Amino acid sequence: MELFISICIGIGLAASSGFRIFVPMLAANIAGLSGFHQFGSGFEWLNTWTAFGILVSASVAEIAAYYIPILDNALDNIALPVAVAAGTLLSASFITADISPALKWGLGLLAGGGTAGVIHSGMAMLRLGSTAATGTLANPLLTTAENGASVTFSLMALLVPIVLAVLVLFLVIYILRKIGRSVGKRR
Repeated sequence: MELFISICIGIGLAASSGFRIFVPMLAANIAGLSGFHQFGSGFEWLNTWTAFGILVSASVAEIAAYYIPILDNALDNIALPVAVAAGTLLSASFITADISPALKWGLGLLAGGGTAGVIHSGMAMLRLGSTAATGTLANPLLTTAENGASVTFSLMALLVPIVLAVLVLFLVIYILRKIGRSVGKRR
């Protein structure tokens, strides 16, 4: 059961990484510093005050940058591989069960990285549509919603991981269907 809960927490934080990269890492860091969670070997750096300072700075910079028109679309293009990496890292860091490193990182990549990538791609497509339809006027509203989703998903992942994992599963399926329909219409 411990492995299942840790995978659910990892998937929830990875989904949050699809909205904002550094907010869920900051939430994980705060959970570690407060004693709520202890990371496995190799991830002790996430449990330091130095990481806290870096992650607070990075979170503030990322959130502020997404409020700048046009820069938000550029960040979406750059951030996809970073979101996948962050989702993978967060998922793997929460798997504390004694399993092989290959399985741990494989689960992290498939469950965490895949989830973060799908959610980030869906949000990037939504932002492009918003930019095209409103000339970037609605993008700050979308950014605010993404920020709220990242914070909410991060907190839910730590407090009610199974509920959030089910919610994330439905969200990923919804986004994949939308992407599939969009690709189908273009053909």
